Amino acid sequence: MNTTAPTTGVGVGRLDLVVLDCPDPRGLAAFYSTLLGWAVTRGDSSEWIELRGPGGTGLAFQLAPNHVPPSWPDGAVPQQLHLDIDVASIDAAEAAVLAAGATATGLPDQTAGGPDSFRVYLDPAGHPFCLCQAAG
Repeated sequence: MNTTAPTTGVGVGRLDLVVLDCPDPRGLAAFYSTLLGWAVTRGDSSEWIELRGPGGTGLAFQLAPNHVPPSWPDGAVPQQLHLDIDVASIDAAEAAVLAAGATATGLPDQTAGGPDSFRVYLDPAGHPFCLCQAAG
């Protein structure tokens, strides 16, 4: 079996959406709309909301009434997925995401000499995401 990725840039399909389960799709869509500056492109129900970026790929938020957020980094409920968001200034972006409802995790621990090129947060439904210092 050939396990190398094709080099033509053409795969079986194109990534359309990353879908996050959550207890409040509208609330989480509003959070990510603020974070990314993306518009709601489908919001016709309280069970499914979509945001799209300028490239067309998007995020969707699906109602999961019994959603159990990750408890990462303790390991009981692993993070399963996280988003890396490139920003011009982590400090400025941190203030904005905290004002929008994110929770700082304190990771990585800069007091212990950890890297300052990214910081980890939780969105309002408990999904982890990182603010990453954009290159150059």
